[in-house]
Amino acid sequence: MKTAWRWLGLCVLALIALQLYFVFRVALMVVVAPQSTAFERSEAWRISTEKGSLRWRQQWVDYPQISENLKRAVIASEDDGFANHDGVDWDALEKAWAKNTQAEQRAQQRNTTKPPKIVGGSTITQQLAKNLFLSGERTLIRKGQELVLTFLLERLLTKRRILEIYLNSVEWGEGVFGAEAAAQHYFRKPASKLSAYEAARLAVMLPRPKYFEKLPNSAYLSGRTGVIVGRMGDAQLP
Repeated sequence: MKTAWRWLGLCVLALIALQLYFVFRVALMVVVAPQSTAFERSEAWRISTEKGSLRWRQQWVDYPQISENLKRAVIASEDDGFANHDGVDWDALEKAWAKNTQAEQRAQQRNTTKPPKIVGGSTITQQLAKNLFLSGERTLIRKGQELVLTFLLERLLTKRRILEIYLNSVEWGEGVFGAEAAAQHYFRKPASKLSAYEAARLAVMLPRPKYFEKLPNSAYLSGRTGVIVGRMGDAQLP
């Protein structure tokens, strides 16, 4: 019995130490830009393993050097309540949960082995928390840790800093990370010079960047880009 309690105590201490590590890492981001994210490191390993070489594009640019068009487009497309919520959009999460449950039920009724399409309800802050520190697995434990990290980011960083880090680290294609790399890769111009249409097109790619990189003439991509351009005027910047 004493051994069990000892192991339980060690697990609790390890959990506390892990959370303190995350607090330190997030607090450091107030003044120091992260050199890489957990997702970037896993992608670098995958690409170099599968292809034998690493083709990588990424360049940090400060917040003022990123076009307001791109900031508005990403907020309009990914998280229209970004400037006002506390890190989590509970209504969006509830709707996503309901849609995913229905999709799973339909898949079971059809008796198909094809996995149902999963709809996400994550905010920009949640996406950043996951990319910075966590794996891509879908478990309750990982989701719980994501929420803890989300609240840490919201408490220790400003909304502007969160958006700046997000736009500099999010994936926009195979080995293409950050706004500057994406702008150069797709439009041969700096991120500061993106037009409203170009910015909206990049924003629409975010849920499936590697997929849309291979289908630049996708009808969905063009149609959705027009929708986001129309919403950009209402996007509230931090």
